[in-house]
Amino acid sequence: MQKDLEAKFLSDFEKNQNIAHKICRIYTTNQDAHNDLFQEITIQVWKNYSKFRGDSKFSTWMYRVALNTAISLYRKSTRTIKTQDINDVVYKIKSTDYDDTEERQLAALYKAIHKLNDIDKALILLYLENKPYKEISETLGISSVNARVKMTRAKEKLKKFLTP
Repeated sequence: MQKDLEAKFLSDFEKNQNIAHKICRIYTTNQDAHNDLFQEITIQVWKNYSKFRGDSKFSTWMYRVALNTAISLYRKSTRTIKTQDINDVVYKIKSTDYDDTEERQLAALYKAIHKLNDIDKALILLYLENKPYKEISETLGISSVNARVKMTRAKEKLKKFLTP
């Protein structure tokens, strides 16, 4: 039973690991911080995997766990978060290198996104992933109307940041 759960987790996570990489790219500014956050997201997704009921797509659920992890770690930077060494974990995840060739073209956008608050960052990230407002609202735990209002405001902030 445990091996089946681990195998299912490995399969789901490996198919969706770019979600974690994208969130790390948005919430960190260097490779070491990216690696640390990716490790913490991996651990949190695994710790909570047994609670995944399948009410939504795995990717939506993973976005929620990953975003909550990133926001918690960086919003409460004065608090120490107890982490677990990845080497202590029984299972191993095959990690593929993250190809950011296309995203280099979006450097100005990412720079502007870094200036947004945590919730606006999450909204823009999900929007750039072409997620419908219903899924964005479910992922962030807010109403669909609230998601639309916040998205409009976040877009306006980005326009100000990107317009010279």
